[in-house]
Amino acid sequence: MKLKINTILLLVAVVGLSAFTNPSKPVAYTVDAAKSTITWLGKKVTGSHNGTIALKSGSLNVNGKNVSGGTFVIDMTSIKDADGSDKLEGHLKADDFFGSSKFPTSTFVITKVTGKGANVTVLGNLTIKGITKPLSFPATVAVNADGTVSALAGKINVDRTKYDIRYGSKSFFDSIGDKAIDDNFEIGVKLVAKK
Repeated sequence: MKLKINTILLLVAVVGLSAFTNPSKPVAYTVDAAKSTITWLGKKVTGSHNGTIALKSGSLNVNGKNVSGGTFVIDMTSIKDADGSDKLEGHLKADDFFGSSKFPTSTFVITKVTGKGANVTVLGNLTIKGITKPLSFPATVAVNADGTVSALAGKINVDRTKYDIRYGSKSFFDSIGDKAIDDNFEIGVKLVAKK
């Protein structure tokens, strides 16, 4: 009887220790750039502009049914205006905005994901024009029946002035009047990733 109890205790100890010494490793999923989209919206006193920007590459780390990390590279040379304005696209790529000739990519690195299930908060570091700042936003994540992972973040607010993008900002130019552009712009992200 004593041998049986000792054997059971030993088995419980081995199983318990293995939970700490052999954690499951996240699986890397590659983002399908062709099936993923990034949209942007910039507002000003007299209206707004919106468009798209391409995802160059990306990966998501998935542990079971939960996203635990990831890295994304955004192609800043691909900024498109929904109205097809070459002038606006050129200005957004110029040095007083995103400076895409000098900084052709921006990156976002996930540092932490809080919450379980579909609705989570994503925390990470966004780098624009070589400047890195923390950023967090709500997202919806799903591991799909076909083995893909989809993630949706509809309204990510980014303060452009933190990345030295001051053009048309009332925070820096008091007398700008109705030519002012909001400091914040919005990004919408839809990702599809697969093993």
